[in-house]
Amino acid sequence: MASLILKRIGLGLFTLWLVSVLVFAGTQLLPGDVASAILGQSATPESLAALRHSLGLEQPALLRYGQWLWDFGQGDLGQSLANQQPVADLLWPRFWNTMFLAAYAAVIGVPLAVGLGILTAVRRGGVFDRVVNIVALGTVSLPEYFLGLVLILVLAVQNPVFPSLADVYPGMGFAERLDATTLPMLTLLLVTVAQIMRMTRTAVLAVMDSAYVETAYLKGLQTGRVVLRHALPNAAAPVVNVVAFNIAYLITGVVLVEAVFNYNGLGRFMVDAVAKRDLPMVQACAMVFGAAYVILNMIADIAAIALNPRLRHPR
Repeated sequence: MASLILKRIGLGLFTLWLVSVLVFAGTQLLPGDVASAILGQSATPESLAALRHSLGLEQPALLRYGQWLWDFGQGDLGQSLANQQPVADLLWPRFWNTMFLAAYAAVIGVPLAVGLGILTAVRRGGVFDRVVNIVALGTVSLPEYFLGLVLILVLAVQNPVFPSLADVYPGMGFAERLDATTLPMLTLLLVTVAQIMRMTRTAVLAVMDSAYVETAYLKGLQTGRVVLRHALPNAAAPVVNVVAFNIAYLITGVVLVEAVFNYNGLGRFMVDAVAKRDLPMVQACAMVFGAAYVILNMIADIAAIALNPRLRHPR
């Protein structure tokens, strides 16, 4: 078990290194000149040369990548080119806003999705199963920004229940923050619940057709006990994986949702940094997103190994 966990950690670190290579290469391949984007079209050749020298743009790309990766590993995210402030001071408040929104959606969505998945599996073929699956397919098929606009129209314009803009600020009360972020949370909820529910249903149905489950029914056990004590533990591994994948999406895939609701999170912050050609900010945001995704998937892999004896003791 320990060796398998160490292998997964090593694979996660290697994946994160590949992410750093792609992030740095992607920002270097952006069209245009960074110095010209910062100083504008009226900049003189002397000022452009001085700014390129101060930013280290004259050095080879490999040397700049090595220095950037070394500084990032030590916690130094660099200096913002747009406002000359440390990237960490600007990034972390937005990151925690994104984490709050993701946690809000996950706390409600994961139990709801797993519960619906189990119920639809137990009542497969019935009216409840069909209705839930049709609704799930509909919400998964629609893009997030469209769902967000529909929620704004229904719950903020026609029926002013929640604010249309998720305006949050430091020192805001917990209840006020929940109210302000309810609409973006519902948007994320509609997408993630459908995916987790369908995977849970599929995993539970695959186990319910097993011989040992039929034996448990023949012994006279109630459906609830058969599902909770026999089927669900054996279906937990794929469910854990899809839950981790969707939580990673809640953190890394909220760019459109944050833009629709003008939410001051990391996704919208990254979009603004791209528009300003603030490369250190773009690199830091992308690495934080990549690290969150890799860590959550690594935890899911380890949990799947711990929950499945066949993975713990492979033949």
